[in-house]
Amino acid sequence: MIRRILFVCTLLGASLLSASAQIVTPIKWSVSSEMTSADEGRIVFHATVEEGWHLYGLSLPDGGPKATSVTFDRLDGLELVGSLTPSQAPVEKVDMVFHLKLNWWESDVDFVQNFRVTGKNGYSAAGTISFQGCNDGSCIPPTKEGFEVSSPGYVATDTDNSQESVTAPAAALPAVKNIADESAWWSPVQFPDGDAGDVHNIADSSWWYIFIWGFVGGLIALLTPCVWPMIPLTVSFFLKKNGSRGKSVRDAMIYGGGIIVIYLVLGLAITLLFGAGKLNDLATNAVFNLIFFLLLVVFAISFFGAFDIKLPSKWSNGVDSKAERTTGLISIFFMAFTLVLVSFSCTGPIIGTLLVEAASVGDITGPAIGMGAFALALAIPFTLFAIFPSWLKEMPRSGGWLNSVKVVLGFLELALSLKFLSVADLAYGWGILDREVFVSLWVVIFVLLGCYLLGKIRFSHDSELEHVSIARFFLALFSFSFAVYLVPGLWGAPLKSVSAFVPPLYTQDFNLYAGGQFREFDDYDEGMRYAAESGRPVLIDFSGYGCVNCRKMEGAVFDTDVISDIIKKDFVLIKLMVDDKQALAEPITVEENGKKVTLSSVGDKWSYLQRSKFGANSQPYYVMLDNSGSPLASPYYYDEDVDKFGEWLASGIENYKN
Repeated sequence: MIRRILFVCTLLGASLLSASAQIVTPIKWSVSSEMTSADEGRIVFHATVEEGWHLYGLSLPDGGPKATSVTFDRLDGLELVGSLTPSQAPVEKVDMVFHLKLNWWESDVDFVQNFRVTGKNGYSAAGTISFQGCNDGSCIPPTKEGFEVSSPGYVATDTDNSQESVTAPAAALPAVKNIADESAWWSPVQFPDGDAGDVHNIADSSWWYIFIWGFVGGLIALLTPCVWPMIPLTVSFFLKKNGSRGKSVRDAMIYGGGIIVIYLVLGLAITLLFGAGKLNDLATNAVFNLIFFLLLVVFAISFFGAFDIKLPSKWSNGVDSKAERTTGLISIFFMAFTLVLVSFSCTGPIIGTLLVEAASVGDITGPAIGMGAFALALAIPFTLFAIFPSWLKEMPRSGGWLNSVKVVLGFLELALSLKFLSVADLAYGWGILDREVFVSLWVVIFVLLGCYLLGKIRFSHDSELEHVSIARFFLALFSFSFAVYLVPGLWGAPLKSVSAFVPPLYTQDFNLYAGGQFREFDDYDEGMRYAAESGRPVLIDFSGYGCVNCRKMEGAVFDTDVISDIIKKDFVLIKLMVDDKQALAEPITVEENGKKVTLSSVGDKWSYLQRSKFGANSQPYYVMLDNSGSPLASPYYYDEDVDKFGEWLASGIENYKN
């Protein structure tokens, strides 16, 4: 992952940040001057480079870090001779961080600027040193440091012979005078049309997404060997228990409602346990995602028949005996609870995956909606079969097909487990599961799934497949087709239909795909500074590694030729990951809503920026700013309409020009 700036510069404004954070200064400067002859001299810029750090060279290619340069704002009684010359040659290496051939100094170095005295009352010079440095883990931002030198007994002349902003000739990237008020970049804003940046809840799409996947998860769980045999047993229990068909139907409906209540309570308990503000942290926490990745892998191996995962039998037997001994609503509740316990080994990974997806949306109602939809799909068949018991005669009996469903679910769990490993990998910048590795594993998994459905692979609990049914054939066809669809992704194809699951394109090492490639900053102040110097508006993309809708927007909108061309030509793109777990160089303490809040990670910092400046906390969230940090248009939220997004960008460009 690209190293970027991990500390806060003083120009963020004292009104926003407290003084608790300290500035890292691995590169220190001292400036002196001396005469080398009667009318000639030199100015020496001495850089002290802290061990483990390096100072970048005088000439660097575009797209890399800030080159070292010296700008003279005042020259009185002297003129420059020649160019800025270092005392030693820099080290030249291919930097794997910026993927460019760069040069730098890894130890102390002097820069000499010769001059000729032109005045009779001595000389004086003042200006700015611009530089940037990095170590193996972090960088300091492009920094400017002023200097002033003069001869002994210097007396300012009456006539002004000063020259403004004369840059030492050797610097390939001359420093540009700051043309924006950086202290305003973090100030709260008012949007042009009166929209104060209130949270535009993407709940309509996110909640429907969670509801649909929860319902699908319930239908899948229904077909597992743990749940399917429970349908006739449970319905038979109600018919025998009550005698009256009307009463049994009523109890069955109460039973279905009990299942829904149990799962709703589970979803709400998750929300109350972690809190709305911690849901997204949970979804991108490395330890949690690694545990869930391993859990899904273990369940997949179990589904393949290596071993069985069961809760202690005394738990389910104890609850079942309670149901037998009690009457009324309590009896029905214990029957519903028995179903939950008995089905855990099959529904556990489905429920867990659903809860994590709900947590990644970050809305307080997500887990409740997901669990409600899951329980609804699970409860409907029990209720319907109780109302129409004759349907039980038409229901397929348990057998080898149920084990096949379990194995297929194992393949799907194995594929889905990689998503959780990927989230942790992206949030912490490990780089162990790049996009092509992820896609390669998915290709193999779905090819093996197709082979299994055609009977070419058998596991220990599988019965011999005498013929391939039409259903298995079409499922195998879909699995092979999906694997073929994924293959171009190995070379950088966008794979828009699964962009919410696979890692983003920038993790692709070998990419033949030309669309959607443009430089983006991951530090707000660095990007704003670059935009001010280049005279372009800013497009801020508040995103997250665990944000499903963010990946969808990238694949469906940003990777299109028309949008990527507009961004390349007219904008400076700043992508800020609100769930980036990289630690700040020093924690920052800010005051928010009357309380002191400590920002300890890069993601904390960008999340605070989104809340304090724009009054929003949902992702994806897009804002266009001018060089003073003022909005050019209302914010844009999750909407995959390419034309609409293009019109929004065009309005920002027009407002910037005006």
